[in-house]
Amino acid sequence: MDFDTYQTAARSTAIYDKKHSITYPALGLAGETGEVMEHVKKMLRDGNGVMDNDRREKIMKEIGDVLWYVANLSADLGFSLNDIAEANIAKLKSRQERGVLHGAGSDR
Repeated sequence: MDFDTYQTAARSTAIYDKKHSITYPALGLAGETGEVMEHVKKMLRDGNGVMDNDRREKIMKEIGDVLWYVANLSADLGFSLNDIAEANIAKLKSRQERGVLHGAGSDR
């Protein structure tokens, strides 16, 4: 499945009130990212830092939820996931070519 196909499928399951577009998926993205991090924390706390298959599967499901919110936030902003992915790779390649992959700031 490519990004745009996924985004179309994700949009078909988006039932939030469009008056909350942008805000709802942005808040959901933050929440789901926190759930990913909770599993990583529990890996450290309960699993001595070892990633077992059960935890790995749980994280995969949470990453899927992150992707859903990214897809819908992007659509609410008028962007396709394919365009975002292509722009991101172009940005990273430019940084790599200029030797600035490391560092701080979002526009280097």
